[in-house]
Amino acid sequence: MQDFRPKIIAFYCSNCASSAAKIANKMNLYLPEEVKLINVPCTGRIEILHLLKAFENGADGVCVFGCQEDSCQYINGILKLKKRVEHVKKMLEEMGIEPDRIEVFSLYAGKGQDFVDIAKEMVNKINQLGPIF
Repeated sequence: MQDFRPKIIAFYCSNCASSAAKIANKMNLYLPEEVKLINVPCTGRIEILHLLKAFENGADGVCVFGCQEDSCQYINGILKLKKRVEHVKKMLEEMGIEPDRIEVFSLYAGKGQDFVDIAKEMVNKINQLGPIF
């Protein structure tokens, strides 16, 4: 497993999380190369199928960066997503896959350092879990 390099799909909203990503870039902070970003208008638009497809297409982990619950541009997008992720965690567990392979993170727009730190933590977690199959 020393050669294992996880593939992590990171969905991020075009509002708060996108702003945090831009600030990280201005601070010359970069995500680990294991993390592939996918921008979405709102995390509430991410369906269970999208999350499962990421795993089906070879992801070892999935994370979603969204707004804080009190600052979601679309009122309750992050709340919808959190319910969907809980459902996916249960589905993964039923399939014998560690539910910790998927996580949701709420960010404030100005938290560029947090954006990068969370991505690094996710890479470390998936490294410890090892390949999904």
